Amino acid sequence: MKILQLTTFFLFVSTVTFSQNLIGYKEDEIRKYMRENQKDMNYASVTNSRFKYLKYTDNDDNETLLFFLNNSSVCKSERIICDYSIKDRKIKEFNTKYKKIDDNSWLDVRGRKNYTIYIKDEQWSCIITIVQTK
Repeated sequence: MKILQLTTFFLFVSTVTFSQNLIGYKEDEIRKYMRENQKDMNYASVTNSRFKYLKYTDNDDNETLLFFLNNSSVCKSERIICDYSIKDRKIKEFNTKYKKIDDNSWLDVRGRKNYTIYIKDEQWSCIITIVQTK
């Protein structure tokens, strides 16, 4: 019984939170990944003359994902805007998945590429940014 409860809890947490690094993915790969793995996130069509990005929001409007794309439609950075109620859960997730740099940043190493994850508190939300670093 406890195993079933733990499994259900971890499945719930994995569907509610998102911190998958998709930098380097092409636009169609991101759309496919989100469609298959983040069914609770809804694509929102956006138009912006300055830069191209994909936007996804959850059903409760607690979390928004932005994938910033270059001219070749490849993801160059990510931003997650989330409600403060999710922040502690995100920090715990980052602490288990990535190397902690300080209280508000982590290092994600994949192959020969390094990515830095930053959390910044804003007035109404928490901003998480993922960028490739040298």
